[in-house]
Amino acid sequence: MMAIISPQRSTAVTRLGTQELIHQPCPACGNVPLRGFYAVRGVPAHSVLRLESREEALAYPKGDVHLAFCWQCGFITNVAFDPSLNAYSERYEETQAFSPTFNSFNQRLAEYLISRYELHGKTILEIGCGKGDFLALLCEMGQNRGIGFDPAFIPERAPEIKHGQVTYVADFYSEQYREIEADFYVCKMTLEHIHPVGEFIQMVRGAVGERHDAVVFFQIPEATRILQKLAFWDIYYEHCSYFTPGSLGRLFRRCGFQVLDLWVDFDDQYLMIEALPWVGGAQMPPLPQENDLETLIPLTAYFSQSVPQVLLKWRNRLREYHQNHQRVVLWGGGSKAVAFLTTLGVGDEIAYVVDVNPYKRNTFIAGSGHWITTPEHLLVEPPDVVIVMNPVYVTEIEAMLASQGLKPKLVPLNA
Repeated sequence: MMAIISPQRSTAVTRLGTQELIHQPCPACGNVPLRGFYAVRGVPAHSVLRLESREEALAYPKGDVHLAFCWQCGFITNVAFDPSLNAYSERYEETQAFSPTFNSFNQRLAEYLISRYELHGKTILEIGCGKGDFLALLCEMGQNRGIGFDPAFIPERAPEIKHGQVTYVADFYSEQYREIEADFYVCKMTLEHIHPVGEFIQMVRGAVGERHDAVVFFQIPEATRILQKLAFWDIYYEHCSYFTPGSLGRLFRRCGFQVLDLWVDFDDQYLMIEALPWVGGAQMPPLPQENDLETLIPLTAYFSQSVPQVLLKWRNRLREYHQNHQRVVLWGGGSKAVAFLTTLGVGDEIAYVVDVNPYKRNTFIAGSGHWITTPEHLLVEPPDVVIVMNPVYVTEIEAMLASQGLKPKLVPLNA
């Protein structure tokens, strides 16, 4: 299913060695052309919608992933992305708040932001707040006022807080809300879902206006790690935009921000940026970690050339498990599982998928149709092998398995 981008697309393409020139502008900086380096056809347009039947999951609308990067700014985009396939709604089940490991990370991040920016009695605006967990945490811990925007917000699942106050809007953040002022703007794991990233960050900059002390904080997946680790399971249709520290810093500077810091966390999976509006005077010089453009060209070539061997390795491994009559399950029913299963074309080799989120119980993986259940089901059909979709959760998973008296072989995706 993996292939270099074909020239027989509606997008104008010119052959160039093992990669191809794509004559459309970069959504981050407007540069033309882009260079394609990876494609997967017919992948589910959404990864974490609650799909109630296997038939619905198998028939869910699909699109193509055609990744291309920009020589000018280093941004990586899916040039085949079609936003009309988006369906963000109350069926969207993105929360990771049922994991102690993730909650510990969120707690630590909230403590850091509150301490560094003295977020006490302030107004905090979150773009893409999901079910509201992180915004509630910031407001509870700092006794702040919060307003969160997300079309997938569900009022009945709003977190309770004893201190501070939060208002949620079940809608996309857009120009119509730019008059709402805040002291701190936060956006976690949302920018990667937005294709016209330049326009979006410019809109945020316009909303901040001349409030020179209004801090902006974004968190997104870090693309350098994806390329280095050949993590094809971290590439899926919902994520149409991919950033390295350099491309993220360049975007924010181009849109009128001063970049305060760029850093990674959560086992180097998440990229963070802290910025202030630039209201005149000298721009702060680029941070050392922004100097990554020269490494990106060979890294995308490495990814393109090496991923087929990774796919073959996984197909052979799953085939061997199946031939040996070993029951194999995936742990983690989110986007990584969707990308893993659909890119490999996996069927009966995987018995079922486990997820700690109870709202995913008895739903099905988009594209492959695999059943998602809770960890308690492991006692009913004990696995021989558990493939862990995200290695950061291995310790947590080992503890849960031990509490059930189960000792399957754990295989993290990076193994």
